[in-house]
Amino acid sequence: MSYLVKILFVCGSIVMLFIQCEDTKNKENVSFKKQTNQQIGDAESNSKTSIIPIDSVTIPKKLIKITPDNVVSFLTAYGEIHKQTKVAFTTPFGTIVIKLFKDTPLHRANFIYLVKQGYFNTTYFHRVVSNFIIQAGSSDNASTQKHRYTLGHTYRIPNEIKHNHFFGSISGAKYYRHNDDHKTEPFEFFIFLGPKSSTTHLDGNYTVFGKVIEGMDVATKISKLPKDAKEWPLKNVTIKATLLP
Repeated sequence: MSYLVKILFVCGSIVMLFIQCEDTKNKENVSFKKQTNQQIGDAESNSKTSIIPIDSVTIPKKLIKITPDNVVSFLTAYGEIHKQTKVAFTTPFGTIVIKLFKDTPLHRANFIYLVKQGYFNTTYFHRVVSNFIIQAGSSDNASTQKHRYTLGHTYRIPNEIKHNHFFGSISGAKYYRHNDDHKTEPFEFFIFLGPKSSTTHLDGNYTVFGKVIEGMDVATKISKLPKDAKEWPLKNVTIKATLLP
């Protein structure tokens, strides 16, 4: 092989290699664009993967914890994709069906997210006060605390106080009463059963984000169960949460 032929062969090889690299790069870019143009799906099911919005771009990632810094962006984006408003809570005493309000979008999205993650199925109606409230979303199970830690145990939901309490209203609980910003503890909620006179310290301090549309008789029955000094039912009231169309 002459010296000129060798030079031409080397040059040709370099050109072919460059074309192949460009073709691979273009394929990768097309794949990435398709991926980033996906909507936020239900990939977070089974707590293995999630798709979260980062700077208006949807990027698949492993399930991340919700934090005080990303809580608003995460729930806003999640709520835009997941539009459900009805949830059924099956208990040993019957089923309670609730409807979530659309004008409290962060609370609605958070509630739907927890249902989809199976969180409430590890919890009980753990506080019962006849003629006042029944509260759910906690338990003495290690699995409940582990689930909280996995999802994000430090975040709170900014208040969306727009409604007063009424018979059958659903409100977000708080870790402590005297917080001026009235942020909601994301994992617990209560159903109000008391008279209007019992709402004095509730209205304007807790976000009402839904209402019971079926099963108030079940809620009333639960509120009258025997309980201990901490208002915990003597027999645990288990929950199975299901999204409804």
